[in-house]
Amino acid sequence: MTEPRRSASTLGREPKPERVRHLYLHLPFCVHRCGYCDFVTAVGRVDEHAGYADALLAELTLERHRLAEPLETIFVGGGTPTFTAPDALGRILASLPKASEVTVEANPETVIVALASLLRGHGVTRISLGAQSFRPHLLSTLERRASPDVVRRAMHILRDAGFDNISLDLIYGIPGQSASDLDADLADALALEPEHLSCYELEAKPGTRFTHAHEDELRRQAEAMEDYFERVVETLTGAGYRWYETANFCRRDGDRELRARHNLEIWRGADYLGLGVGAVSTLGGERRRNLPSVARYVAALGAGEAPPREHERLDERTRAVERLMLGLRLDESFALGDVNGAVDPAALERLVGGELVERVGSGIRLTPRGRLLGGAVTAELLA
Repeated sequence: MTEPRRSASTLGREPKPERVRHLYLHLPFCVHRCGYCDFVTAVGRVDEHAGYADALLAELTLERHRLAEPLETIFVGGGTPTFTAPDALGRILASLPKASEVTVEANPETVIVALASLLRGHGVTRISLGAQSFRPHLLSTLERRASPDVVRRAMHILRDAGFDNISLDLIYGIPGQSASDLDADLADALALEPEHLSCYELEAKPGTRFTHAHEDELRRQAEAMEDYFERVVETLTGAGYRWYETANFCRRDGDRELRARHNLEIWRGADYLGLGVGAVSTLGGERRRNLPSVARYVAALGAGEAPPREHERLDERTRAVERLMLGLRLDESFALGDVNGAVDPAALERLVGGELVERVGSGIRLTPRGRLLGGAVTAELLA
């Protein structure tokens, strides 16, 4: 259901859940909407960036009582956060609470020296750079604006600005992609020595123009996904990266933590506060989602009210199942006591015997073979 509008004074009298240590902010603006994208985005609208920043900061003020001090992580996603007008982006970053890790997503074509300096000067510690591919024909298929050389230039600009924690995003299963294309993409990414790599299977939503345009090729790619996944894992682990989550890899650098800490805590089941249009929060036994209308979001907060939202109560069973599904994506042990009977004991014994799951003390984790099968193993475990 949609939350009724309430004044700031009313919100301040609500019972306070336990304060959260993880904050997500959504900046929806993009120069172009890629055909495969299903995130909450708004194309262009440069004249609305300042007003949206005002609304986002107003929501932060209304919700600040939910945040612990200091925060552990902040993640600024989109959209393309670095397409946001510099004055608006700077105001947002300057108003954020202190946090140990502050990540901002960036598209390579937006990364110039002035932007890198702005991010660095406002306490951003980590950049997630959306490369997606280094093959020009695949970038064209994805409708990406950055050429391979622009991706490389963005990396060099960020390094020169002092960023020593950069993640690259890659996509595989792109229409027209071959196994050799994927191998070349991985080699080009590794040559840039990122601290972190996120490698995602392309998900084209049914009914989108992208799916309509590439329907036959997407079916062919679906048959190759298992091979692509294995290639990604073999190549990156062979290069010394830790395969710490199904689609995520980080360099090993002594005691330095190079996993994406914000996402890591979400996978571990931590609550977080999401601000901005379309943003999701989990707060105690509730999930809430701001509705995906920029105009309604800005209007409500301009009137001193909470944005229109949907609320979902999360019962113990739902939370246990979600905790299990997310936790088993990681390479670390998962405590069975955290899921209150969500695991089928007979299925667990069967999967342990099949060397798809292994016991680690009082917990479990998927074996490397089990992780390659991923969701199918997790689904079988559920009681």
